[in-house]
Amino acid sequence: MSERATPAALEYDATQELSIKDANKVALGALIGTALEWYDFFLFSAAAALIFNVQYFTSENATAAALASFATFGVGLAARPIGGIIFGRMGDQIGRRRVLMITIVGIGLVTGLIGMLPTYAAIGFAAPVLLVLLRILQGLFVGGEWSGAMTIVVENAPLHLRARYAAIPQIGSPIGTILSSGGFFVMTLLFSQDNFDSWGWRIPFLIALPLLLVAVWIRSRLEESPVFRQLEESGEVSKSPVRTTLRQSWRQIIVGMAAALLGVGGFYLVTAFCVWYGVNVLGYDDSLLLLGSMVAAAVEIFILIWGGMLGARYGASRVILWGGVASAIMAVPSFLLFSSDRPVLIVLAMVLAVSTLSLPYAASGTVLTGLFPAATRYTGVGMAQNAAGMLSGFIPLLATGFVSAAHGHWWPAAAMLTFLSLFTAFAGAIAPRLSVDLPGFKH
Repeated sequence: MSERATPAALEYDATQELSIKDANKVALGALIGTALEWYDFFLFSAAAALIFNVQYFTSENATAAALASFATFGVGLAARPIGGIIFGRMGDQIGRRRVLMITIVGIGLVTGLIGMLPTYAAIGFAAPVLLVLLRILQGLFVGGEWSGAMTIVVENAPLHLRARYAAIPQIGSPIGTILSSGGFFVMTLLFSQDNFDSWGWRIPFLIALPLLLVAVWIRSRLEESPVFRQLEESGEVSKSPVRTTLRQSWRQIIVGMAAALLGVGGFYLVTAFCVWYGVNVLGYDDSLLLLGSMVAAAVEIFILIWGGMLGARYGASRVILWGGVASAIMAVPSFLLFSSDRPVLIVLAMVLAVSTLSLPYAASGTVLTGLFPAATRYTGVGMAQNAAGMLSGFIPLLATGFVSAAHGHWWPAAAMLTFLSLFTAFAGAIAPRLSVDLPGFKH
């Protein structure tokens, strides 16, 4: 094979004629899909803290019920690596666009079914069992969604602008948070506590079904990645992307997982865990914490855009490195403010913590897609991101247990956030050495 026919050369050739207009179209389509993805996923996160521990897990011990609820939340994330392997393999063999249509439909349907699920009081033990099964299905589909959306956006963007465009699908996360937390927030205002607990909480889950129709229509208009088309035309499509990735890119999987860990796990710590901790330990009103989540998510949108711009200018790995350091510095002050019992400071604490950890999150898509060659990119990104997601799913569970062991004090949670931040910062420092060498692509 000639030097010009190497995978890196093929990718370079495929991206030379890309226009800003086409990149914007694909980025918008991916953003709509990831917004729905995270809306559905974060609904479960908020419900795990506010509803499922009461409606689906019965226990006289509030902490035990919360642990069971957060464990169910974690089970969905544990299923994500399997989904990443299944759909990543498909995406590297039949195309990114086709797989993204499958994953978005699966996520939306499962979320609607959760909204229809009878409670423990209605059907007994079958209720939590079915909830766990639906959560596993949701995790499988989510496992293939983010990696596919990120891959198709990056491969449709000019090389020198990949970091900027890779931040756009990430905005789906705060949009999903605003919509999911906002949905619950509005329900708490419209209904009494009893009505909200009994049936009002279902409405945000059922809204996922009409939103799914919008997402499918937008996704159906996307074009296939030019990089994948080039691989098909040259006969370079991988026949065994999973085996190839595990054999040739296992170091990249580990580094990619570490690079993504703060943006996912830290976010769950500051949102899902802090909502439970604020309501059940500090005695805060749940509407205040949902408001704090929404304000933090709104600010996060601008932080993600800024992080993408910084990544395009200075390199995504540097953004992860210094963003992780900033998050570590702000961990303890954020929890001090959160425990102040003053509404303004509580919201400020959530904003500060989410803002700093969002800088590495903004750059994580660029770093992950840069770690793997085009022929196995969907698979590799899915493995790395979903490994981070699997670990992250149990962070609220661990934080709840550690804080309970510390008699309700917040310091174990702050220590966890500090560790996650420094771990991700280290990944940012070493990622460029393991990345694919593409001319014009600043790692």
